[in-house]
Amino acid sequence: MSGLRVLRPGPLSLLQDAGRVGWQHLGVSPSGVQDGHAAAWANRLLGNAWGTPLLEIALGGVELCAEAEVWLALAGAEARVEVDGRVVPNWSRFALRAGQCLKIGFAASGQYLYLAAAGGFAAEPVLGSISTQVREGLGGLDGAGAALVEGDLLACAGGTFARAASVPWPYRPDYRAAPLLRVITGGDAVAFSEPALATFFEQVWQLAPQSDRMGARLLGEPLRPPARQWSLGVSRGAIQVPPDGQPIILQADRQTMGGYPILGWLHPLDQWRLAQCPAQQPLRFTQVSVSDAQADLRQFYRFFRG
Repeated sequence: MSGLRVLRPGPLSLLQDAGRVGWQHLGVSPSGVQDGHAAAWANRLLGNAWGTPLLEIALGGVELCAEAEVWLALAGAEARVEVDGRVVPNWSRFALRAGQCLKIGFAASGQYLYLAAAGGFAAEPVLGSISTQVREGLGGLDGAGAALVEGDLLACAGGTFARAASVPWPYRPDYRAAPLLRVITGGDAVAFSEPALATFFEQVWQLAPQSDRMGARLLGEPLRPPARQWSLGVSRGAIQVPPDGQPIILQADRQTMGGYPILGWLHPLDQWRLAQCPAQQPLRFTQVSVSDAQADLRQFYRFFRG
């Protein structure tokens, strides 16, 4: 099978899918895409099923060359995209002919781009998923968690479409805008003092430069967390508050157990918006009910999963 040859891999480009489901009880992180919204659009533009393997590109700086004709779709962070020097729009579907090169510049806003191919990129699953987890050494092209390197071949079938297509502009997020992120309070929230909860929701936080695929770290006026003497299972979006009072919001490559008190969980759709925020991004939070979050997520899945 032919596909795309990697000429420049960028800072961190990883094969991802819907995640490694069903292994958390053994300490295996689910991994998967950081931004499920952009990834879903990239696959939908090509008629791919939900969770079809695609390439997650952190910050851009990628160059690929087609060894055979292939239809691709790109969504996510705003960056200059060229095919043999001709600019093509982001959030769109387009063809790459044999011998043509795709060049993705560095992101002007947002953090992650998602490149999908018709039928998906092929790799051998590890524990039921091709998702790349660098820390645990799982998934990816080699099955051992390696990021893309120069010379790698991203195998894909190709596909055929009559024309290009783009995502309508109202459905494209503005990554330059400071987001107001919704939180479902719960977990140990009742053990936090009222002043501590008020501090969390009333202040403007900053996203710390130390944030990564494992967790988004916040910087601001410290909270005073309650005491906790046991660990429990954690999920993506959990807002942990360690002893230093600076919250950590768990991301795709999170651990599976944690002992820090949990203030609540970030709304699933806002977990993906947070992933696109750069370091030093101002962040504010507001409360949302479980029922409202469930309704939002059902609407999202009805559209993208059918």
